[in-house]
Amino acid sequence: MRLRILKDLWIRYTFRILLLLTLSMVVFIGIGLFIKSLPLLKDQNLFTILSGSTWSPLKGQFGFLPFITGTVSVTLIALVIAAPLCLLSSIYLVEYASALLKKTVLPLINVLAAIPPVLYGVWGILFVVPLISNYIGPVFGSTNAGYSILSGGIVLAVMIFPIMISIMVEVLQTIPPDLKAASLSLGATRWETIQKVILKKARPGIIAAIVLATSRAFGETIAVLMVCGNIPQVPKSLFDAGYPIPALIANNFGEMMSIPHYDAALMFAALLLLTIIFLFNLISRLILNKLEEKA
Repeated sequence: MRLRILKDLWIRYTFRILLLLTLSMVVFIGIGLFIKSLPLLKDQNLFTILSGSTWSPLKGQFGFLPFITGTVSVTLIALVIAAPLCLLSSIYLVEYASALLKKTVLPLINVLAAIPPVLYGVWGILFVVPLISNYIGPVFGSTNAGYSILSGGIVLAVMIFPIMISIMVEVLQTIPPDLKAASLSLGATRWETIQKVILKKARPGIIAAIVLATSRAFGETIAVLMVCGNIPQVPKSLFDAGYPIPALIANNFGEMMSIPHYDAALMFAALLLLTIIFLFNLISRLILNKLEEKA
C-alpha cells in the first residue's frame, strides 16, 4: 500500500513539473527576446520606437508603427470577413444540414487546414490580387496593383475558416437538445430558438473560437507576406499596401546583420508580436470570464 502511495505521489509531482516546464517556455521565450532587444531599447526610447513611422535601418531609424498598424489591419479585416461567415456556416451545418451533407462538408473543411500557407499565398496572387486590382479597386477609385491589406485580409480569412468553423460546430453541438425542445414547445420558431437560446448559450464558446483563430491569424507569415505589398507605411485605406510584423521578420532575418541594432530591432519585432498576442488573449479571457459568470 505504501509503495502504491509513493508511486502516485511521484507521478503527480512529475506531471506537475512537466506542466510548469511547458508553461514556462512562454516566459523563457519572452525573456530571450527581451535580452536580444536590449541594445535597441537602450539606444532609443520605447515610445519613439512604437510611434515612429520611419523604417530606415541604415540611418538607425526603427519606427514600428507601420508594422503594428499593418498587423492589426490585416487581422481585423480577416475577422470581419471570417467571423460572420463561419458562424452562419456552423449554424447551418448543425441545425439545418442533413447528416450526409454534414459528413461530407466537415472532412473537407479539415482538409483546408492541412493546405500549406504558401499555397494560399499563391492562390492570393493568382486570384485575389487581380480581383482587387481589376474589379474591386476601380469601383472605389483605387488604381494600385492589388497588393494590399485587403488582399492579405481575404487570404487570411480563408486560412482561418477551418479552425473557426470546426470549433464553432463542436460548441453548437454541445447545446442540450432539451433547451431547443423547450423553446420550440413554447411557440418559438426555429430561427428564434437559434437566436435567443442556442447562440446565447454558446456565446462563450463562439468567442473562444474567434480568439483562437485570431491568435493564429496574428502569426501567419508566408501567405500574408506574398499579397500585402510589404511597404513600411501606415495604411490609410483598404487598398494601401501594408507590412505585418511576421512578414518583416521573415523577409529580413539573416540579412544585413552588420547594421547596428538591426538584429535587435528584429528581435524586438518578435517580442512585440508576442506581447500583442498575449494582451489580446488576456483581454479575451477576461471577457469570457464575465460572460461565463452571467451565464
